[in-house]
Amino acid sequence: MPHPQPSPLTVPAASRLAGRIRVPGDKSISHRALMLAALAVGESRVEGLLEGEDVLATAAALRAMGARIERDAGGVWTIHGVGVGGLLQPAAALEMGNSGTSTRLLMGLVASHPITATFTGDASLSARPMERVITPLSRMGADITASPGGRLPLMLRGLCPAVPIEYELPVASAQVKSAILLAGLNTPGITRVIEPVPTRDHSERMLAGFGAQVEVEETARGRVISITGEAELRPQRIVVPGDPSSAAFWLVAASIVPGSDVVIENVGLNPTRAGLVTALRMMGADIAELDPRTVGGEPVADLRVRHAALSAITVPHDLAPSMIDEYPALFVAAAFAAGRTVARGADELRVKESDRIAAMRAALEANGVSVTEHDDGLSIDGTRGDAIPGGGSVATHLDHRIAMSMTIAALHARAPVTIDDVSPVATSYPVFFDQLADLTGASA
Repeated sequence: MPHPQPSPLTVPAASRLAGRIRVPGDKSISHRALMLAALAVGESRVEGLLEGEDVLATAAALRAMGARIERDAGGVWTIHGVGVGGLLQPAAALEMGNSGTSTRLLMGLVASHPITATFTGDASLSARPMERVITPLSRMGADITASPGGRLPLMLRGLCPAVPIEYELPVASAQVKSAILLAGLNTPGITRVIEPVPTRDHSERMLAGFGAQVEVEETARGRVISITGEAELRPQRIVVPGDPSSAAFWLVAASIVPGSDVVIENVGLNPTRAGLVTALRMMGADIAELDPRTVGGEPVADLRVRHAALSAITVPHDLAPSMIDEYPALFVAAAFAAGRTVARGADELRVKESDRIAAMRAALEANGVSVTEHDDGLSIDGTRGDAIPGGGSVATHLDHRIAMSMTIAALHARAPVTIDDVSPVATSYPVFFDQLADLTGASA
């Protein structure tokens, strides 16, 4: 899929951020809600779905395989599922755009159905390795022909009945875990995934909510997640909480821009996703949880964040899985802290939409921040709360999180920062710049 024309943006500093916003629905939960509703028997309703390009790619693929998916004028999505085992042969290639989550999880769904699907994506997604999903799905019987390096485009021929496996994750990855569990839904017997390091558990929670038989056991080898196949899923009504990965940018922005006071409503605080809040609080961030509650089995709260003096920390490695998507925002917070922040243990960043370690090092250095690159993270010398020099140009490499993270950094810079292309932001956060204008008092 061709990428749209680049949309550069020069971002000036902000005097402060103030106000209340509600971030879009959680992307991880939105993908999974659509997929499981498409495999349920009957009508499910989803409110608060993230309507970014990544999630819309999932919806389009599920429609192509037989699910009826509609959105009403009020933003409520209705999904009429085909039942586990009921996915149909798509008439054309499944276009994934920039969405690695769509690709890997849908590969899992297709792997145990008697259909063949071709997965394609944009230039960024086509450069990302899929081998970590191909390996376990092949063991379950799927026949996968990928482009060199285990990349897209690839063709997957599912096997029905597939073969249940026990698979220990070599790298912490919620996407790989979820792909195997989704394949296990239509596989006779029990499929098990062992994760030595816990990852986000949205799939386990939602599978159980839809009626699948899922068991989670803590063992000496790590968490063991078992799913009994040939399940019958029941339709559900789901309210998607706000995405903590989207809230991350405002948590950092309000922390670093003097005078800021922001409330972010309805943020999901699943413990497997809340690592950034923990890390920022370790640095001295002023983040308060208002009205904590449970929505659809997920912990939720409104977060009030005010400007605070941040201090450098060494980020505990065991936080990495619960904040892997938020590392670029954390790197920005570190640029304004007092002292040298060491943020390592995040090898996974090398194979995201871009090499986020290299991309953030280059972006921060271009704007006057002292950075040391490691194979698994960065060490960053902060400004003790002073504005960074700014004035540089940022290469986003078609990565939405690089674009948003460096936009936030620009809000406390002495000279405006130019982002080479902000169009990828639409993949996950279509209203990001509208909300930025609201919080800074700038015209949209």
